[in-house]
Amino acid sequence: MPEGRLFIGSKRYSSWSMRGWLAVHLAGLDVAEVLIALEATPSAAIQAASPTGLVPYLEHRGVQVWETIAIAEYCAEQAPGLWPAEVARRAHARAIAAEMHAGFRGLRQAMPMNLGRDFAGGGRNPESLADIARIEAIWREARALWGGPFLSGASFGLADAMYAPVVARFITWAPELSAGSRAYMAAVRAHPLVERWYAEAAAEPAAWRLDKYENPPGALGGAIQG
Repeated sequence: MPEGRLFIGSKRYSSWSMRGWLAVHLAGLDVAEVLIALEATPSAAIQAASPTGLVPYLEHRGVQVWETIAIAEYCAEQAPGLWPAEVARRAHARAIAAEMHAGFRGLRQAMPMNLGRDFAGGGRNPESLADIARIEAIWREARALWGGPFLSGASFGLADAMYAPVVARFITWAPELSAGSRAYMAAVRAHPLVERWYAEAAAEPAAWRLDKYENPPGALGGAIQG
């Protein structure tokens, strides 16, 4: 019998749900997944399920955890290897994960996550391009420091879980990126958990699709992929 529940939103669109889901699965927590379709307006089902009216929201062994960075830290307590063992490497991973959690509003607004569309060439404005430049610098520095292919070295960890939806955004919106950034994206996209998330997103009912994500401002069009 599962030891709790993880509430998440539509996998096609919900970047924060993706982060929490990856953390929970990396930790191997035995929880039931409660998938709630996002709606054009705030979802009554999500508001009823979560203390904040947002997802992801984790219940595990009587513990309630919201806010994705807190879910990541809780998962690391259950599976300590999710943060690097070395102090400097662990501090760096936490810093870049926290920066992702708190920042990059320009990118979020200009290039929303949609795993089934191709918006190549769209979403570019001074704010999103500045965020992309900073993200590329983070990826470049982290992989140079710790050897890659991931942000803390050889293993996909919590910092990568935090940036996985950025990889998804970049795949959809296709901004100009360095070869190093594209190599990191390929490593993340090939991870089995990321592949599973994409497959499950593609299997969601077409009735769950929302116009604000399928035709966002700044998009230049593109064929539906799934």
